[in-house]
Amino acid sequence: MLSTGIPPEDLEALRRIDSCTLANAIEVLNVRPRNEGFTHSEIPCRFPRLPPVVGYAVTGTVRSAAPPIGGRCYYDHIEWWRYLESVPSPRIVVLQDLDEKPGVGALFGELHARICMALNCVAHITNGAVRDLPAIERLGFQLFASHLSVSHAYAHVVDFGEPIEIGGLPIRSGDLLHADLHGVQTVPLAAVKQLPAIASDILSGEQVFIQMGIDGNFSVERLAAEIRAHAEAQKCK
Repeated sequence: MLSTGIPPEDLEALRRIDSCTLANAIEVLNVRPRNEGFTHSEIPCRFPRLPPVVGYAVTGTVRSAAPPIGGRCYYDHIEWWRYLESVPSPRIVVLQDLDEKPGVGALFGELHARICMALNCVAHITNGAVRDLPAIERLGFQLFASHLSVSHAYAHVVDFGEPIEIGGLPIRSGDLLHADLHGVQTVPLAAVKQLPAIASDILSGEQVFIQMGIDGNFSVERLAAEIRAHAEAQKCK
């Protein structure tokens, strides 16, 4: 069993932050290049109206274009479910489709979503396909997927627990993920406690500029003055 040591209240504090503000907060800490740590646009959020999700990655690989060698299709790979349960919760299932043309069939549908929810999973991320969208959305379970498919085809889990890459984002089992309608990002574990306060400061600072646009007293000179004041405030922190 992986151990994280992150209190549930800290995870909940992260979940209350939208992904763009969280990305800005991570940038403030300068812990990674600004063009890394998040998925690219080819992994769209399927349910934009659902709130952000936070959870620990459970990684695996899948195929659907041809039958599995061992005869195991769809949801009957019990070792996969046992592995999933070994990762701390809340969990986010992240499956890389290895087929030359990903998304021929969908491993993940309503039945898979219900099983995952029973195992305290909150979302599924894949470069492959999903299906049963209306039923899954009603469950409040979030999906990020490159494709849709009407069929399972030969969908099956190939392996699990290994490092994978989804939408340009390298992911390992146990990585902390945050996601909403804008996409998926990894959260540096060492920064978890700092990020909510940084995010709050960012939102407060942005509100000053937003207010300028709605109070009828906007000018470039005022904008320049606020930018200077904001920069000086940041130097003092």
